Amino acid sequence: MPKIALVATLAAAGLAVTAAPALAQDTSATADQVVVDQAQVKVNPGPADFFTGKAWVRSLTSPTQPGQAGTALVTFEPGARSNWHTHPAGQSLYVTSGCGWTEAEGQAPQRICAGDMVYVKPGVRHWHGATASETMTHVAITESLDGKNVVWLEPVSDADYTGPTN
Repeated sequence: MPKIALVATLAAAGLAVTAAPALAQDTSATADQVVVDQAQVKVNPGPADFFTGKAWVRSLTSPTQPGQAGTALVTFEPGARSNWHTHPAGQSLYVTSGCGWTEAEGQAPQRICAGDMVYVKPGVRHWHGATASETMTHVAITESLDGKNVVWLEPVSDADYTGPTN
């Protein structure tokens, strides 16, 4: 897989992400359990092709080690957000700090804050990101279906983003 495709996969807000290098460094005492030292996992900028503003993606688990779900810790700086996108097998988000927005197409944007859990059904066109004034971090859990975990679409317009009361 080309490196840019790997980075794009990592950034999928979700994105199923790849921690294979970290998982290869088995720091546990037994092969029955693998501990990934997150200090060894690089934080990557969210690619401009898929994010507006500054977002940071830290891979937590890989969808191929051995299950179908990948996880990432994604931080959106104020005003940052993902493009519109869908997930063929759905996505769960757990907000760990700050507040942000998520919107499913055709519905009103919903404010999400630390402790909130979001489930996006398979195929639902949506976006998520920080408020205009506050950083938001979430854990994204995204399963793969036939090797795909995300379909990226166009950026969220400023008009759509500023629609919520930021």
